[in-house]
Amino acid sequence: MNQKINLINYKSNTAAEELVESLHSIGFAVIKNHPIDYNIFTSVTKEWERFFKMEEKHKYTFDPKLQDGYFPLFSENAKGYKIKDLKEFFHYYEWGKYPIEISEDTKSLYQSLLSIGNTLLHWIDSFTPQHITKTFSMPLSKMSNQSSMNLMRIIHYPSIDFKTKKGAIRAAAHGDINLITILAAATEPGLQVLSKNKTWIDVECNPGWLVINTGDMLQECTNGFYPSTIHRVINPKDEKKQSARFSMPVFIHPRPEVKLSERYTSEAFLNERLKEIGLKK
Repeated sequence: MNQKINLINYKSNTAAEELVESLHSIGFAVIKNHPIDYNIFTSVTKEWERFFKMEEKHKYTFDPKLQDGYFPLFSENAKGYKIKDLKEFFHYYEWGKYPIEISEDTKSLYQSLLSIGNTLLHWIDSFTPQHITKTFSMPLSKMSNQSSMNLMRIIHYPSIDFKTKKGAIRAAAHGDINLITILAAATEPGLQVLSKNKTWIDVECNPGWLVINTGDMLQECTNGFYPSTIHRVINPKDEKKQSARFSMPVFIHPRPEVKLSERYTSEAFLNERLKEIGLKK
């Protein structure tokens, strides 16, 4: 039986239950009719498209300890992969580097996506079975409250028309590190999710929709009730090779001191994973 990713109406009376069921069964969901104006997605994307073409981007090269700022092409590899991903990106934290070339619209979009993320965590708290929630050190929505580690990643996947390293793809198969990810639909297709029967499912990217997925931290603190599903971004084919791709996920993280399980605090878990993907030594 083929799995499919549920499309959920944010305004529906059953949206919370539908989200929990989708995240439990496949680790992904798609949300429509949310309150964010689509126009801000397009304006923010255009600003960052210009930014990634500028030499000035290198002024904001990331701090290896703090992890904020600009990460050049081939900075990151997926866990278990040696070949670096075909992408460059910028990490925006509320306390971190922010380009003077970019307007305040990105900050506004980040806050809007973070607000939706907090609502979704409340939904998950409310509809997750009690035998799972009773093991939490605190509700999920409190884990991320005022977290300094919440992060927006603005990603540029360049066109496939230059010195692409053999075997490199836009994003190799991986799971996200955090609790949940809120992804504004990308400008081009390519996102795929690995189903339980080990086939790849294309994720629809209709403009204005939000893709939601669970991360490794949520999997850890629910003992696998919410799977951190493997996903990837494949390279385009034929005429689409000339098309760049942009996406803007917000990664919702607990505060560093939060206890995820008997094995890990949030900080220890994050540091371990950053080393695995080549962003920290």
